[in-house]
Amino acid sequence: MIYALYGFIFGCLIPYIARRFAKFMPATLAYALYRIVKPNKKVSKAKRKASPRYGKLMHKYFMRSLGWGVVTAALSYLAYTEAGYSAAPWYLAYIWILLLLTEIDNRMFLLPDILTYPLLLIGLCFALFNGYSVNPAESIIGAVGGFVLPVAASLLFVWKNKDAFGGGDIKLLTALGAWLGLEKLLYVIVLSSILFLMWALVRRRRVGAYGPAIAIAAIMVAFYYF
Repeated sequence: MIYALYGFIFGCLIPYIARRFAKFMPATLAYALYRIVKPNKKVSKAKRKASPRYGKLMHKYFMRSLGWGVVTAALSYLAYTEAGYSAAPWYLAYIWILLLLTEIDNRMFLLPDILTYPLLLIGLCFALFNGYSVNPAESIIGAVGGFVLPVAASLLFVWKNKDAFGGGDIKLLTALGAWLGLEKLLYVIVLSSILFLMWALVRRRRVGAYGPAIAIAAIMVAFYYF
């Protein structure tokens, strides 16, 4: 249950952290951590009382935080029960970073390097020190494939859509390749395409943030192969 509690606490902070990223990006990792802990602007009490919308916004923000807390708690507990004690911390890092990237990309249409690069590094370390699901060679091949495949796809579709894959999407797929290996990464790409298509049909939009579809697909694939 302790993993569920940790997950709930982190999940409740996801909207706050995403909102802080929207305030100061681009930024270095050190500055990002500093501004998350110490915001540079705060709403005064007088302004809170004077604005009738503030209460509604805070209620919406609270409910969003609560929702993320419940989702993250459930996934964290499931990661512990499926992956076991030794691998659980690795997969918690994997899940938490992906969920945070989902909220940030949905809010900003941006996948920050200060999250995708650590995700890549942790994935390589996981394969090296605890990789029962992917060995170091498979991790490196997966990372290379995660970079090459979307770049090649972008070259094929650039005549129709110059933003077929954004730079953040490519870096995220590179990081996921390090975690999952090339074969499972292909499943992520296919599943994320299906999820994004479903979202586009429901919302009746042709464009949108692709990062959340990749992140959700990556979590689904990882749980399936635990």
